[in-house]
Amino acid sequence: MPLISPLDAHHDDDVAELARFFNETLGFCPNSVLTMQRRPAIAKAFIELNKAVMDNQGAVTSEQKRLIAYLTSANTGCNYCQAHTILAAERYGASQERMENIWMFRDSELFSAAEKAAFEFALAASSVPNAVNEKISSDLKEHWTEDDIVEILGVVSLFGFLNRWNDSMGTTLEPGAVEAGETYLGGSDWKVGKHQ
Repeated sequence: MPLISPLDAHHDDDVAELARFFNETLGFCPNSVLTMQRRPAIAKAFIELNKAVMDNQGAVTSEQKRLIAYLTSANTGCNYCQAHTILAAERYGASQERMENIWMFRDSELFSAAEKAAFEFALAASSVPNAVNEKISSDLKEHWTEDDIVEILGVVSLFGFLNRWNDSMGTTLEPGAVEAGETYLGGSDWKVGKHQ
């Protein structure tokens, strides 16, 4: 049971208009946003930040951003965000093979050297305490521009906020996210858990 119940999707017209963004990324407005709209300014600021972070200005693709978000969320243990990010990765072109092998990225030919550097950075940056070191930074800079690194860290940081929000709130998972979690994460230790 969630700590705070989400409000109706049409509770605030301005939030509802901005939240249409999620119809593309997930196919529905997430319950996290419907809870945030109890303070519309938080919901609006979050949606604008999400749009800015997920906007592709450089070489980092939409699919790669969602895989980075998934790794970040799995690393912090947020089952809600894991289901959302794997669903979004699939919607943005991630193959089932890439999604099923994401945790074997270090040794897999399915992932480029640039992706491996970004994924390693995402895991280190989302760890507590932070584990970004000189080698991880150097490897990242070898494959990505400084502008791209800002986008990558933007994803990690956005999901750092979401992981804390949804795990603390016990945000209820939507049916489409549950289905994605069961389909793509069923072989891992993923479960709906407190997000029922």
